[in-house]
Amino acid sequence: MKTLRIIGALVAPLAIAAVAAPVALAAPQPRVALQNDVVSGLAQAQALGAVPAEQRVSVAVSLNLRNGAELDRTIAAVNDPHSAQYGHFLTPEQFTARFGPTDDQVNRVKEYLRGQGLSVDAVSGNHLTVDASGPAAAVQKAFGTTLANYRDGKTNRPFYANTAAPTLPSDLAGVVLDVAGLNNRSLRVHHTKLDPHAGPGGGFTPTQLKGAYDVTSTGYTGSGQTVALWEFDGFQQSNITKYDSNYATGSPTPKVQKVSGGSGALGDGQVEVELDIEAIQAIAPKAGITVFEAPNTDQGEVDLANAIVSSKISVTSISWGLSEKGRTASGIQAVDNVLKQGAAQGQSFFAASGDDGSDDNGDGSTTVDFPASDPYVTGVGGTNLSTSTTTTWKSETGWNGSGGGTSTVFALPSFQSGVKIGSTNKRQVPDVSAQGGPTGISVYTQGQWTSVYGTSGAAPIWAGVAAVYNQAAAAKGKTGLGSANAKLYGLAKADFHDITSGSNGAYKAGTGFDLVTGIGTPDTAKILADGIK
Repeated sequence: MKTLRIIGALVAPLAIAAVAAPVALAAPQPRVALQNDVVSGLAQAQALGAVPAEQRVSVAVSLNLRNGAELDRTIAAVNDPHSAQYGHFLTPEQFTARFGPTDDQVNRVKEYLRGQGLSVDAVSGNHLTVDASGPAAAVQKAFGTTLANYRDGKTNRPFYANTAAPTLPSDLAGVVLDVAGLNNRSLRVHHTKLDPHAGPGGGFTPTQLKGAYDVTSTGYTGSGQTVALWEFDGFQQSNITKYDSNYATGSPTPKVQKVSGGSGALGDGQVEVELDIEAIQAIAPKAGITVFEAPNTDQGEVDLANAIVSSKISVTSISWGLSEKGRTASGIQAVDNVLKQGAAQGQSFFAASGDDGSDDNGDGSTTVDFPASDPYVTGVGGTNLSTSTTTTWKSETGWNGSGGGTSTVFALPSFQSGVKIGSTNKRQVPDVSAQGGPTGISVYTQGQWTSVYGTSGAAPIWAGVAAVYNQAAAAKGKTGLGSANAKLYGLAKADFHDITSGSNGAYKAGTGFDLVTGIGTPDTAKILADGIK
């Protein structure tokens, strides 16, 4: 929960008496600032003036969870193979009843927003988020801040942002956690590294990837499972069809679920979405895929997270993110709360750890990427894979772009207590890794064959492995992977390829867990044998 501070007060209107007499003033209504709720880097951006008063602005107001300590215990118990509660995952309805904000809290937020001239557009099923919209003037009034236009100094893209932390009446201070949508700065995609001269033989093929990571020998294809994709752009089915036809995957056609109106016209992220789909089909060709498409904003992100946990889909792949340093603390916590729900429901999240090595923020510091740094997410780093006889694992080294390091936000989770690097008490990433280096993955996108590399290719590889795991578990009447970190860190070291060489800048790969490749890359057959008992 954020630290709040009182910054001022408003005086309620005077009561009009029926006779001339002194009147009493209603108690002043102080306003409270939401701390750490201004995006970083505004001083380095070019100021372009105020947002027009009539411009339509949408926000997502995130509310605090209830019974946090009980929730932490529940998540640990249902994901611990040694617990009597193992596998007794909650339903979304059970989560909301025990841990979501109350109806009264939601109604108080809705009434306040409407009283400020905003329309309430939606309330998430878990009660964690209230979406609202209205003219910028009303948004600024409701949250006691000013919205201004800027141009990003790094990307040259325009965006708007609040110039000061939003404020709310003090009676909502214990209810509201974050207000997303006061800025529309885009999240970053982890890749777009292409070799336009490559073809189907350039970059690893499905046969090579399944052979290297020992998927083929399991006999499982992900059949009966579904993988959710966390996306801020769209794709063209014609490209997916070409890939499926060339590699004879026989994969089901991906479904699309638009969140908050969807991602809009196809943009630069199209390559990412098509990479994600095709990489999952390479590993788990018979798994269903649902592509969740949302606007590329912090509001879109929290709405997207809510939609995925409500879907009950057991595995999610994430290839988008930003440095922890580039986000607001309250925005991180708002998404983390939704990811906690996913963990309680037994959902696995695999997120790319970033392609800028140990300097995720790009400012010369050692920083890590969110959501990969979230303890309820499995952060996936990148390696340089080498195969022999085309389909057998030969060797791997840590890729120099593999994001990794120590979080400044999250405490060290229990599953890392025995493997952490140094004396830190903070979360470390990545947890695992897979092919992410320049050889790339063979992909058909934008009407051409190419190879794409980066940790955003590694994350869907692991999501595919998770789909295979869940199919095998279901076939044996056993519990699926669940919130994956507890299970993965508990497996034998021999279930992973331990990557012992390579560097991502500040850190080096070495024996056991490291800040370049985590605990290593998957030997899927061994993971299934040891994990499903």
